Amino acid sequence: MSDGARYAGAVLTIDLAAVRRNYRSLRSRLGPRVRCAAVVKADAYGLGARYVAPALHAEGCRDFFVAHLEEGLSLRPHLPAAPIYVLNGLPIGGGAECINAGLVPVLNSVAQAEAWSRCARALGRRLPAVIQIDSGMNRLGMTERELSRWVAAGSQFAGIDVQFVMSHLACADARLHAANAMQIAKFQRLAQNFPGSLLSLANSAGVFLGGDFHFDLVRPGSALYGINPLPGQANPMRAVVRLNARVIQIRDIDKGAHVGYGWDFCAEGPLRLATLSIGYADGLHRVLGKNGAVYCDGRALPIVGRVSMDSITIDISELPRDRIVPGSEVEVIGDHQSVDDLAEAMGTIGYEVLTSLGRRFERNYLGATDVSSPEFAGELLS
Repeated sequence: MSDGARYAGAVLTIDLAAVRRNYRSLRSRLGPRVRCAAVVKADAYGLGARYVAPALHAEGCRDFFVAHLEEGLSLRPHLPAAPIYVLNGLPIGGGAECINAGLVPVLNSVAQAEAWSRCARALGRRLPAVIQIDSGMNRLGMTERELSRWVAAGSQFAGIDVQFVMSHLACADARLHAANAMQIAKFQRLAQNFPGSLLSLANSAGVFLGGDFHFDLVRPGSALYGINPLPGQANPMRAVVRLNARVIQIRDIDKGAHVGYGWDFCAEGPLRLATLSIGYADGLHRVLGKNGAVYCDGRALPIVGRVSMDSITIDISELPRDRIVPGSEVEVIGDHQSVDDLAEAMGTIGYEVLTSLGRRFERNYLGATDVSSPEFAGELLS
């Protein structure tokens, strides 16, 4: 399946079978009563939620998380019946659309909870929600002081059907970090304000911290898409994306010739160069001009000169002269350079690489689920 122009400057291949395998791998680490959700915010980390989410649903996932209400509204047609949770909570004025789409807000403050309660009273029925507790990240969720005041007022369940109580780990990818023990202890203590409620704490890396962190539901995101949840160790996840860029021009330059904006690069000898139809508008940061590379036949081809908006230049002098011609493809992400490798070269993390991938690629989805098929519709509604 292709989702993009055939004349695009690069081809992004998303392996949905690998996404499903990663989900199975994560789920296999959980106890039989622990649910494994999927975080598909930011358009499934840039890979296309309308393809990724149905594939995960076909694999057995029944809980999906987005960040914004708009993301949930866009995803709902592709997941007609599955629970979709909105991590950033209920936006001001968004109650009616959230209810009509059957979305479940994660309530991060007393103000959000009171607004959701008002919606429930207006309808004369209880509305589902998730309560987020801030266990130490100081980003989202009710603080201990705020939670205490809310509970003391006796209104914490007014019209709200609490699906589960959650928090988020700040340092799960550092197993021995003191924050992990501190957060789980605080989370367990504050969750006692909701006796009998289901609990959720672990993200992708949190799954690998062990059963004490799993509770009733885990919420992996990045690991589903092949990002290593164990920095510094072998990646237990399967690669999901491949990115190949197309060559648009080849030239020979002499010693002393300069390349690119600012003339940052000067050839120390004769070179053969290829220009690729991809640039920082497609998510390849300008810093790659200093130490980045692409690959052909397993050989690293250095990027020379600055990365431009729509193009980069690479040194192909070490390849046979007839190996690369206009229209040839080289590997940007693939067998020889993973998402995490490219992130390291750009001085960032795999999350940013995936979510920065541009919209100008030809996108090929391997193993896509046909969301229009009667069989799939029946499965969703079962």
